[in-house]
Amino acid sequence: MSDELKRLERALSSAPAPEAEVKSGHLKAALDRFDQCQATDQESRAEPRLLGEGRDDTRPRPRFPRRGTPMNRSSTHRPLHRRPSVAAAASLAALSLGLYLLWPQGQDVDVVTGSEPSQDAEMVVAPPRTASKSEAALESTERGRLASSPSASLSPATSTSTSTAMRGLMPSQEVARIAPVPSPGPSAQVSTATTEAYPEFDASSLRVTAEAPVSTFSVDVDTASYAVVRSSLMQGQLPPPQAVRIEEMINYFSYDYPQPDAEAFLPIVDVFASPWNSGRQLVRVALQGRAATPGPRPPVNLVLLIDTSGSMHSPDKLPLLKRSMALLLGELEDDDEIAIVTYAGSAGIALKPTRVAQRDDIISALERLTSGGGTAGEAGLRQAYRVARRMSGEGETTRVVLATDGDFNLGISDPEALERFIADQRDDGAYLSVLGFGRGNLDDAVMQSLAQHGNGQAAYIDSMAEAQKVLVDQLSASLEPIANDVKVRVEFNPARVQEYRLIGYETRALRPEDFRNDRVDAGDIGAGHQVTALYEITPVGSYAAMSEPRRYAKEDHSPAGRYSDELGHLALRYKVPGDDRSRLIEMPIKAPTGAAWQLPDSEASFAAAIAGVGQLLGDDRYLGDWGWDDAIALAEGNRGEDRVGYRAEAVRLMRLARDLSER
Repeated sequence: MSDELKRLERALSSAPAPEAEVKSGHLKAALDRFDQCQATDQESRAEPRLLGEGRDDTRPRPRFPRRGTPMNRSSTHRPLHRRPSVAAAASLAALSLGLYLLWPQGQDVDVVTGSEPSQDAEMVVAPPRTASKSEAALESTERGRLASSPSASLSPATSTSTSTAMRGLMPSQEVARIAPVPSPGPSAQVSTATTEAYPEFDASSLRVTAEAPVSTFSVDVDTASYAVVRSSLMQGQLPPPQAVRIEEMINYFSYDYPQPDAEAFLPIVDVFASPWNSGRQLVRVALQGRAATPGPRPPVNLVLLIDTSGSMHSPDKLPLLKRSMALLLGELEDDDEIAIVTYAGSAGIALKPTRVAQRDDIISALERLTSGGGTAGEAGLRQAYRVARRMSGEGETTRVVLATDGDFNLGISDPEALERFIADQRDDGAYLSVLGFGRGNLDDAVMQSLAQHGNGQAAYIDSMAEAQKVLVDQLSASLEPIANDVKVRVEFNPARVQEYRLIGYETRALRPEDFRNDRVDAGDIGAGHQVTALYEITPVGSYAAMSEPRRYAKEDHSPAGRYSDELGHLALRYKVPGDDRSRLIEMPIKAPTGAAWQLPDSEASFAAAIAGVGQLLGDDRYLGDWGWDDAIALAEGNRGEDRVGYRAEAVRLMRLARDLSER
């Protein structure tokens, strides 16, 4: 007899006797249902129907399974009777009823995978919780399936007890939740038609310069949106419009910008013809962060806050996360430190602060992680920051890296309070980056909010290639922050610009008065980071203007004057890490002269192509007749050197998006 049967025998033998009335009621319900199934079966066999019934040819014909039903060769020439299904249903009903009546009442059951937890394992019992969104959806699906089966007449008490046991809280990493339906295999596609959530925003609208000449926004080096868009397209679906953040799509790519001399970053401004409307122009505002300081850098302390809840079970989540984190180790120095904090039903420390020189210990700690339980996101964040405070030292960089599918369902009762908590930790020098894994219950809105309040970046990882880009090319640069709270302010000249709109940055917009307020948080830039923003402007007098000139425009809006050759004025504010007061950089945006301005370089043209794609996937009201073929041609013709192949991949995705849109 196996160990599992012995444990079941001990549990059944120690179970208290069920109440007589309860047992009698459930037994009667099961027997009544069996009688109904038997009567139905007799009626169906009394009046057999042949496939040829109603035709002139009344000879008996062989019956075949319905379309979609696996065919059994041994039965293809025999009528298919229903008796086996009735017998199976009765057996299932009897077995379920017997387990229910014999099992101790009022107790939840933890389902153990394979073997019992080791005696050395730390047992942390999670508090009672509400089922996650993904678990609720799975449970609803399972209830619907059971309701259509012959055993569905089991009492509500039975189904409630069973579902409670199925989502039993997990006391340690050795115990895993068994989902009501099996998880997809490694090659299965993950559906995006689920409980995903994205930030709500309205696409940027045209603004009349005479009424609102000033545009202010926080810089953004996040790239999550592009990876989510790519994931949707590769699954044969157009992405949700709210998942399309154009600035993150543009900034997914690197551009050939000159390096700064003295400041933390170099601003770059140029003007060229709009590809989708010859009567308008695009203004590119770009920032190039200085390269990493040569020589040894300050020590880095990383706290990997890893979501190990039940929703992280699929191959594109926790398994991919483990392999991805191993890449990060190669970018760290031996004296850097890593700690691992996990959270599911509750938070715990999976690896105490450990020097990167002990790579084998870190890899082993990652490999031991298993998924199961709820998603106590707030408890995990608080635990991670406590560990980060203990690791921090003078002159060191400390960062919490949250890796999750975004399904926070426990502990965050007050999102604003959590944002204030993260902002306080940021002020103490602990930054927060957020990495998303997997699709289905991706709460992109929460991830974006946490990263923005934590002076960090948000990215989405759907493959090892993306892990290489995010954790090696991007996140390693974030380990050396060069500018905090970077804000951009553009004031357009009403004498030269009738209308303008900022393409993207809807979730990063700031009020004009926030620009000089050093207490207002904004985006951050690490060593080597780039930021690109595009404005579309309509020159005064252009046929492409969508607004009427103002009758009572001020006299100083005439072209003549001190700033007659300027389209506008660019101002930047940023803080050196550790400083409380911001520094100011400003420069005019000169009006183009001659015909040369109409020929942008390949970097600007490719950025414009990506901006056009973002509008085609979201809000295309300003594109006129410009469509997918135009975007593909513009991107294909301006791929440049493309050493890694990201731009070639973008062109392939454009073709796929075009075909999906046409369907």
